[in-house]
Amino acid sequence: MTMRGARLTGALVALTAAAAAAILLHRQRTSSRAVRADLYFSDGSMLSLDAEAPEIDALRRAAEALAGA
Repeated sequence: MTMRGARLTGALVALTAAAAAAILLHRQRTSSRAVRADLYFSDGSMLSLDAEAPEIDALRRAAEALAGA
């Protein structure tokens, strides 16, 4: 492999790694902003509420009140 080929390969590896890191960071940030609540009951059942559930607003206000306390 020539010096030029080695540099080109190194640049491609670096660009690929940077692109993969950017994609992973974007996914992490968008998933952390998603509002979701998982409610676990004593009988072992679970209810998952997403951002569009009407009950999520009450849970959000309760979380904000607890954070301010």
